[in-house]
Amino acid sequence: MRGGSTEPILIDVPESFESDRLLIRAPRWGDGAQVNEAVCESLEQLRPWMPWAQKAPTPEESEIDIRRSRLRYLDRTDLRLLLIDKAGGRLVGASGLHRIDWEARKFEIGYWLRTSCTGQGYMTEAVEAITRFAIRQLQANRIEIRCDARNVRSARVAERLGFTLEGILRRDTIATDGSLRDTMVFSKVRGAEFADEPASTGLFV
Repeated sequence: MRGGSTEPILIDVPESFESDRLLIRAPRWGDGAQVNEAVCESLEQLRPWMPWAQKAPTPEESEIDIRRSRLRYLDRTDLRLLLIDKAGGRLVGASGLHRIDWEARKFEIGYWLRTSCTGQGYMTEAVEAITRFAIRQLQANRIEIRCDARNVRSARVAERLGFTLEGILRRDTIATDGSLRDTMVFSKVRGAEFADEPASTGLFV
């Protein structure tokens, strides 16, 4: 069924794949503890950008969130991905493919990194691998990255990876501080930023 069906539950989506330093995988029962640790460590840096990071979650809340993410991964409505350092097994952050339109093969990549792992190129590496995964394994036609126009670090990831800034949606949504924010919309589309590519099995398990 890979690539042929638009019925999400029938689409084969690998559980994990790798980049040079990272194991990038679907959430599993029991992942809540390490996600909770990473979020609590990084709360001050995440709070300006992430609505879900306004207060520290309890370990139970993080586990509930992980389990719900697992179910959404299985029914293909949202593909949350955890970023694990292969050398030490530590969670460095999270990403995923969201706001999925399977018929159009359109995906949006979201991401956050724990504070102690910033400045080491992990997020650029992860988003590059996830983009490649979406193109080769999921036959993506369009991949978006959206971020608050004030979030310079997030925008730089998209720029480094060759995403095109399509525009800025002015006063698009409410920011975490209650103000109206502008949203930058970056994209890659088949036929422009990437060509048809055969499915690759080298990094996908």
